[in-house]
Order: sequence, then C-alpha cells, then structure tokens
Amino acid sequence: MPADHVPFSQAEYERRIAKTRRAMEKAGLDLLFITDPSNQAWLTGYDGWSFYVHQGVLLGLEGEPIWWGRYMDALGGRRTCWMSHDNIHGYADNYVQSTERHPMQDLASHIRALGMETARIGVEMENYYYSAKAHGVLVEELPNAKLMDATAMVNWQRLIKSEEEIAFIRKAARISEKVMHTALDRAAPGVRKNDLVADIFHAGISGVDDDWGDYPAIVPLTPSGLDATAAHLTWNGAPMREDEATFFELSGCYRRYHAPLCRTIYLGKPPDEMRAAEQAQIEGIAAGLEAARAGNRTCDIARAFLDVLARHGISREGRMGYPIGLSYPPDWGERTASIRMEDQTVLKPGMVFHFMPALWMESWGLETTETILITENGPAEALCNMDRKLFVKD
Repeated sequence: MPADHVPFSQAEYERRIAKTRRAMEKAGLDLLFITDPSNQAWLTGYDGWSFYVHQGVLLGLEGEPIWWGRYMDALGGRRTCWMSHDNIHGYADNYVQSTERHPMQDLASHIRALGMETARIGVEMENYYYSAKAHGVLVEELPNAKLMDATAMVNWQRLIKSEEEIAFIRKAARISEKVMHTALDRAAPGVRKNDLVADIFHAGISGVDDDWGDYPAIVPLTPSGLDATAAHLTWNGAPMREDEATFFELSGCYRRYHAPLCRTIYLGKPPDEMRAAEQAQIEGIAAGLEAARAGNRTCDIARAFLDVLARHGISREGRMGYPIGLSYPPDWGERTASIRMEDQTVLKPGMVFHFMPALWMESWGLETTETILITENGPAEALCNMDRKLFVKD
C-alpha cells in the first residue's frame, strides 16, 4: 500500500493488531469479525461512507486482516487499507438490500475458505452496524462454528492512545477551537440557526492551515432556550432570540479523530441562577481535572465534580464523559469506560476523554466541556485552548 494513503506507520498498525490478538487469545477466539467502522479503520485504515451496507474485517491469529464488503467499496479498500489487495474482498451488488440473498452468505463462504467453519468466531453483538438478520444468517450458514459475543473487544484496545493518535487529536483540537470561535462570533439575535450551522460546517471542513477538516461523527448540536434543556437537539431555521442561552456541542475532526468541545452563549443578561450554576460548573470542572490523574479511576473524576455541585446545592444525574478518538457516525464516543460514579476504570497515561459535565435545567441548558488527556504526571491536560465560561452578548 502506498505510504501516502495510510494515516499511520506500519509499526502502529502492527501494535494495534498485536493488542487485539492478545485479547482474542484471552477470550478463546480463533477469528474475529469486526463491523464497527471505527474498529475497521483502526485496524486496517479503511475509510469510506459505506457503513450503510454490510461490511467488516476478519482478523485471525495470524496473517494480515481481511477487509470484506460490497465490491464497489472494496475498490475504496484498495485506496485506503494498508493490506495487500489479495486481502480485500468484495461481494456482488445483487446482495445489496436483496430479499433473495444476504451478504452474510458471501461472508460465510470466505470463512469456510479459510478453514474456519468450525472456529470460535467473535462478533460485535451490541453494535449499530451488525443487525439481528445478519447474525441469524451467519449462524445458519455456519452451523458448526461457535459464534461468541466480542462486543467492544477492539474498542477497549483503543482506550490508550499512541503518540501518533494523540498528534491527530491535537490537530482536531485546533479545528475545534476554530469551529467554536466561529459559532460564538456569529451568534446574535436574528441570525437563523441553519445559517449559523452552515458557517460552523465551513469552519470545520476548511480546517486549520494544512490540517484539513473531516466530517464529525455527530452533527452540530445547537439548541436554544427551552430546546437547550434537551441534550441532543440539532438546529432549525428559526432566528436566534434575545434573552436565551444556546449551547454549542461541536468537534473538529482530523482524519476521523475528534476533540469535542462545548460552550454556551447567552444573548442578553443571564439570570442569576444561570450565573450561579456557571460558577459551580467551572469550579467542578477544575476539581474533575485535578482528579483525572493516572492511577485514579473514572469514578474519581465524577465524584470530584459532583461534590462541588452538591456544595452549591445542585443535583445532577447521568455520566459525565467517555473516551474519544477515531469515530464514525452516529457517535464520537468509543463506548467503553464512562466518567460516572459506578465506573471503576483505572486512568492511564494516553487515555483521552470528553469530560462532559453539562447541566440541563428546567428552562435552560449550560454546556461547558473539555477534551482531556491523561498524562504521566499531574492532572489531565485540556487539549483545547478556549476560555472556560458562559459567553455573553449583552
């Protein structure tokens, strides 16, 4: 594979495969079938908007991975994967959305050709991209194989980022700063929300200097007023209004790596209760960053933040963050550890989280968040350089 088509060094891909194979051996697997596009890209470099059809990676305990998908997308595999073309396979187009046949029949034929028809095969059962129908057909086609749940097996191997990955996330963070500055500068009474989001997209895709922007795994979340009491609303064509808060949940993206960042702006004079919540939130974030040290646990970050809120008389439920890195829609989280009270994941240098202690109250929302890196010594590093406050245009 030409080096200019591959995001990372060959040594980096070999490191990832070795980690995954150790996890496979521990779980007693002979073969792993990976459908999550983030996991596919992490292991092979495959990058294309083709995850709406069945595709995946077969990883055994020896040899190169095999990328498998629709034939027209196998051509994209040749352009983006590091493996030899002999290990990139495409199925015929008459399998796509057919009522007569299913792509998993083709996949099963490849597994049989590998001599793995009686193997212990791991599949990602709890995954957006692996349907119940796909699993049923695969079970029917491989009656002598043992299909085992390997949900998040690869995700957990991604938790500690390499130096090459951290460099990409830092580039994404610079784009996140640009995107957020664009949103805050453009926000004003009378500005239509869809026009504002168009500017946000332009800022993100144009990138920073030579670091071009990719599409983020989550579209801009930009609710205002009562809509901001909900966490995941997008935008409409209504104009922004005075005496309303709008939170922006955004991320720059560089070669599929993210650095989410949230800030809130108030058009007018914020109410006293919002100002009080702002101070509690900022104090709590500082406490959380201080607790986010190697050797501590994710629950320690959550506890530090919630203790501050409790002193200010504010109650909050739900998790306060998750690991981030390489992702495809519909989520930029890695779906492993969580920053919440019951999670005992030990923090290690190289982990990167979206520390997301947002507040959604009865009549407004206040989001101030950071992408943080767990370091060798000391508190976590916030990767975006942005004032941590409620922004106000009075």
